[in-house]
Amino acid sequence: MTEISGLDTLIKHVRVVRPNQSSVELLDLGIKDGKFTQISPEISPEQAKEVIDGQHWLGFPGCVDAHMHIGIYQPLEQDAVEESKAAAMGGVTTSLNYMRTGQYYLNKGGPYRSFFPEVLARSEGNFFVDYGYHLAPISPHHIDEMSWLLDQGVTSFKIFMFYGGYGLHGLSDQQSLFLMINKEDRYDFAHFEFIMRGLTRLRQAHPEVQDSLSLSLHCEVAEILNAYTKLVQQDTSLSGLKAYSAARPPHSEGLAICIASYLAHETDCVNINLLHLSSQKALAAALMMQSTFPHINFRREVTVGHLLLDVDAPAGKWAKVNPPIRSRQDVEFLWNAVLAGQVDWVVSDHACCSAEKKASLKDPENIWLAKSGFGGTEYLLSGVFSEGSKRGLPYHRIAELLSWNPAQRYGLFCKGDIAVGYDADLVLLNPDETFVVQADESPSQQGYTPFEGVELTGRVKQTFLRGQLIYDRGQVMGTPQGKYLKRPLALS
Repeated sequence: MTEISGLDTLIKHVRVVRPNQSSVELLDLGIKDGKFTQISPEISPEQAKEVIDGQHWLGFPGCVDAHMHIGIYQPLEQDAVEESKAAAMGGVTTSLNYMRTGQYYLNKGGPYRSFFPEVLARSEGNFFVDYGYHLAPISPHHIDEMSWLLDQGVTSFKIFMFYGGYGLHGLSDQQSLFLMINKEDRYDFAHFEFIMRGLTRLRQAHPEVQDSLSLSLHCEVAEILNAYTKLVQQDTSLSGLKAYSAARPPHSEGLAICIASYLAHETDCVNINLLHLSSQKALAAALMMQSTFPHINFRREVTVGHLLLDVDAPAGKWAKVNPPIRSRQDVEFLWNAVLAGQVDWVVSDHACCSAEKKASLKDPENIWLAKSGFGGTEYLLSGVFSEGSKRGLPYHRIAELLSWNPAQRYGLFCKGDIAVGYDADLVLLNPDETFVVQADESPSQQGYTPFEGVELTGRVKQTFLRGQLIYDRGQVMGTPQGKYLKRPLALS
């Protein structure tokens, strides 16, 4: 390979893990202007302004955490700083965040033309990692704004299928207020259909970016959740995570997946992402729908939380999340699907909910009163590496699950690989270091973690964003350097 003089940074002695390539090679990585520009077994240190010893650690592409919720429980500009520090700790260099109008986030409704510029303004200068946004068309006029949002670099949209009939944390009859939509407008299956038709029109109008335009769905059916929550709350034999899982039963996920998939078929909405599949029934339904509608480009997502925790986890209320943490049988089914290549990417679904907000002050152990969601981006790579390695998951598949696949789907064609021309996003991991998760070691403002006490093997040592060291052995470095990712982003 032709040598390029005048490197900004040279990282030597890295055991490079690449997606789509099973071999792990010991290489030197030359970086200039934030890109990998030279990769070879030996690069002279004299070429670089700065030389870093990779110490023969494994080098993974910076993780693309494609499912986060920055700004949901505290102000966006504050959340961005602290939670992107946690991302850097976990080897994450790209944070893609779900955002919508309504209660939480900016706590306002209205058009995205006024809402999204404020999101970007509050984000600028506050992220330690690169970032982008997925947006949810909550009201009918948001569908008309999808073309404008594409101009702003938004290529992915979301439907929360249980909103409109069930609350974020449990039973609710105030969903119109929660969503801040008119009583005349309904957040229902018809609205979901019209979102899909809107995205199909957008793809047809912009064939040059149509492969990067996709729709993500949180698949649970409100009517099932309402009915089962009432039943479970009357059943005193169930408590904690087991009760919450029973109140939002797996077949609700499966039913929602079938409905969403048929609507995608009906509307020719071909790029569908099925989010945080938590159970055997959900994943089986997703695979069945792939077989039924082979022309739909489904992608299947699971979270590190659903891969590491089950209903018997001592975390209890701290692990309340939607969809719920499930049984050990479900966890094993998810892992088998990961190993079989039936899962496309793994995410954190990071939503920092501080201890003070998470548990009810009146009844701290009451699972029904606890808020939903928790952070975990700081354990994304280590969690998947630790459990995956035990089960025989190859290193290159980890790179695909955490970097390459989400980058390709969401129009980040300059991310997700360690190759010339790609952004120099890199995470160095010591595969032999074992540690026990402790919340007080995380820069997150959450104050607890449902992974407390879990032993993981494979520790992130250093994280580089576009060639800049942003995390170094327990310390977040420098000031926020993250950039807004206006998608789709081409490979240079």
